[in-house]
This record gives sequence, C-alpha cells and structure tokens, in this order.
Amino acid sequence: MKGSLLIGFIFCLLSCAESQNRQSQQIGGPCQGCEAVYEYGTQSLQAIDTLPKFKELPNPIYISGTVYQKDGQTPAPDVILYIYHTNNEGKYPSTAQSKGWERQHGYLRGWLKTDANGNYGFYTSRPASYPNSSLPQHIHITVKEPDKGEYYIEDFYFESDPNLPSSFKTREHPRGGSGVISLRNENGLQTAKRDIILGLNIPNYPSE
Repeated sequence: MKGSLLIGFIFCLLSCAESQNRQSQQIGGPCQGCEAVYEYGTQSLQAIDTLPKFKELPNPIYISGTVYQKDGQTPAPDVILYIYHTNNEGKYPSTAQSKGWERQHGYLRGWLKTDANGNYGFYTSRPASYPNSSLPQHIHITVKEPDKGEYYIEDFYFESDPNLPSSFKTREHPRGGSGVISLRNENGLQTAKRDIILGLNIPNYPSE
C-alpha cells in the first residue's frame, strides 16, 4: 500500500513538473485567458469589425493597423486578434447568459482576422480605468498566428490618458511593439493606428 502511494506521489510530482515546463516553454510564457482567442465559435472573422455597444457607449473610437511578420516588413495574413476591454465605468460587463471567458472579460470583446495585406481595424468605445484606480486605460489583445500557439502582446494604451506613466512611451522591449496610440479626430470619430510585429520581444518565439 505504501509503495503504491509512493509511486502515485512520484507520478504526481513528475506530471506537475512536466506541466510547469510546458507552460514555461509555450510562446510568450503563461497567459491566463489567452485561450479565449478560440471562443469565436462559428463566426466568420473579418479584418474590420465592430465590438458590442459601439453606438451606445460614449467616446467611440476606431483603431486600425497592419500586422507584420517578425521582419517588420512582410504583411501577415490570417492572424487572429482577440480584443476586450472595460466599459465607461471601468468594468468588464457580463450578463447571466455569458459563458466561458466572457464571464471575466465581459462582452465588450471581439475577434478579427487580418486580410491578405495584414490589415485589421475595429470600432469600439474608449475604456475607462478600473474603479477607484489610477491604472491607465487599456485594451487587451491576444494574437493567434496560423501555425503557432496564442500569446498576448502589449495592451493598447492612450497617449492622452493622464494615468499613463511616461515610461510606457519609451519602453525598450514592448511585446509586439509599442501599444501606446494617439487618437485624432477624423470626421467626428476619434481614430488611431497601431502596427504589430509578430514575435517581437516574445519569449520562446520559434526561430525560422
């Protein structure tokens, strides 16, 4: 009996070690919630889309850009981008019908797939900081390349956000490139651009 327990204990230790090793070796390292990138179900993903409540929430914005391969020059088609953020109260809103990661990420989320030229764009509303917090406003983003596992890159941040630390604008190694965006008025809509470089500053990113 003791021998069986010992064998079971050793097996458990080996399994846990193997699991931790897999996490440490995965692209980008551990990423809680990154699996939500697969929750689009049967949706036909587009390069440009609109997140829920765009016409209802204040401060509508449009963000677009190009996703490039690691060389920073070759456009990357068919890359899935998963984005989510808080509402104008700084909360991730959900409903009684919310399932999966929507219960934590809220329903202000969406999925995009870059076109043949690596382009993407989404209409949404500018998020607020968390309640009673001085953290900067941000939009989360997870990347899923066609032939690689999912990983997160630096959030979208707003240059005009008074809570944005100045150090964010000059960070040396932001994941996927800098996420700090500058909004400008275009025909009554606040717009911004952000290009993304796949694998840039991403740990365990496969070398070609």
